[in-house]
Parts: sequence; structure tokens; C-alpha cells
Amino acid sequence: MLRISLLLVFLLNLNGCASMINSATQKMTGNLSQAMLNQNDLETVKAGAPAYLIMIDSLIEGDPDNVDMLIAGSKLYASYTSAFVDDEQRAQRLADKSLSYARQALCLDLHELCNNLDARQEQFESLVTQVQETDQAVLYAFASAWASWIQVNSADWNAIAQIPKLNALFTHSIRLNEAYDNGGAHLYLGVLASQIPPSLGGKPEQGRYHFEQAAHFSNNKNLMVKVLYAEYYARLVFDQDLHDRLLKEVLSANGNEPGLTLINTLAKKRGRQLLEESEEFF
Repeated sequence: MLRISLLLVFLLNLNGCASMINSATQKMTGNLSQAMLNQNDLETVKAGAPAYLIMIDSLIEGDPDNVDMLIAGSKLYASYTSAFVDDEQRAQRLADKSLSYARQALCLDLHELCNNLDARQEQFESLVTQVQETDQAVLYAFASAWASWIQVNSADWNAIAQIPKLNALFTHSIRLNEAYDNGGAHLYLGVLASQIPPSLGGKPEQGRYHFEQAAHFSNNKNLMVKVLYAEYYARLVFDQDLHDRLLKEVLSANGNEPGLTLINTLAKKRGRQLLEESEEFF
């Protein structure tokens, strides 16, 4: 990290060639992100990630209108918080940072939507449907950060009340390109649809559909899909056979996949915990 920081200081103090600096910086950021995603030692990532987050902060401070950098920062803060932060207050602070970066990117690319996040649902959805596929990356990044923020603030009913708008964002992302991020929008919608049991008016079968689509678009390589499928859908409808089958498939799978190794390592860890609790839960 020290060598990288010194290199950045050197680059950022050069005169001219701003576009080359920007390109080199973004390439380095992308390479570091990929290296983290391909890591299978959770403790290494946990120990090293905070320094990288601070570096991302410094890069954004020097180039606050860089949409790609803002999206990268938002994703990294959300991922780190979800994977490694247990303290509630700290998780809320980091989720705030993730959402702030994503909102900055949204405001740069989609001004009208950004200015109407508090609008009534009908008006909000009308604006969302106007977003084109060229802006899907920004839309999806904001929706993902918003989902993470709602998760860590789930005790606040004001946060929960924002879920219909979150649904609208992910639903439109699917309309634009449902294969985007390996079917990531389907995965989010699967979790969101699997919160309320049928006896209370829930529609978990919609959740099952979205989990199946997420598995399809990731070619079953994203093992977290099956873990969340088991945790949210199978447990909701008390289907132990499905629950245990999904988790055993996760534990027996090869998790070393480019760009997915870290998430698959986390999936195996969570899957093992859920399987150990199976008899007690069901």
C-alpha cells in the first residue's frame, strides 16, 4: 500500500496529461478490486480492505465528478460492511458513505431522478422507467447501495418504507438487461420478495423465481445465490429438503471463480453455519 500511495503522489503531481492520470488511476483501482474479489482468505481481505477504502476516499476527493470512481467506492464500502462489520453503529456509518458515493454518481448522470428520490411512488417510478441501458451501471449501483443502507437501518421504519422504490429500481434494471452483474437484480428482488410468509400476504414464489433466475444468469457460479435462496426462501416456506440440498451443493462446489472467489468463500462459511442449524430450525 505504501508503494502504491507513493506512486499516486508522483502521478498526481505531474503537470498535464490529466486524462492519462485518470486512466491509470482507474485501471489500478480496477486491478486492486479484482485482486480482492479473487482472494479466498477472508482475514487477509478484512485486514487490508480499510487501507484501500481510505485510498479510494482520497482518489474521490481529488476527482469528485468521476462517476466510475464513485461507483467503485460505493461498492467497496457496501461489500466491506456486509462481509466484515458487526458493530451496528459502525455499519451504519459505512453504509452512509456507500450510499453517499452512489448518490453523487446518480446526481451526475441522472439529475432528475436524483432530485426526485423523495417524490411519490408513482412519480418516482415514472422517472425510473425513463432511464436507458447506457445508465444502467449508475442505476444499479445506487439501488445496491440503497439496499445495503436499508439493511443496516432495518430497525427504522422510515428506511423500510423506502423498499417499494428500491423494488422499482431493480425491476427496471431487469427490464434494461436482466443478465447485468450476473443477474444481480434478480438476487436482490429474490431476497426482498422472501420477507413475508404467504399467511400474511407475502408472495414467496416470486422470490423463488428471482433466485432461480439469478442462479441461471450467474451460471450457478455465484454460490451466494444458493445460500440466500436457502436462507430466505426455503426457511420462509419451511422446505428443509430444498434448504439442505442447496447448502450441500454450495459446500461441495469449487468456489474459485474469477471475480467471485471472495463472495464464494463467504458463501461457504455462511452455508456451513445454516446447514449446522438446519435440524434446530426446522
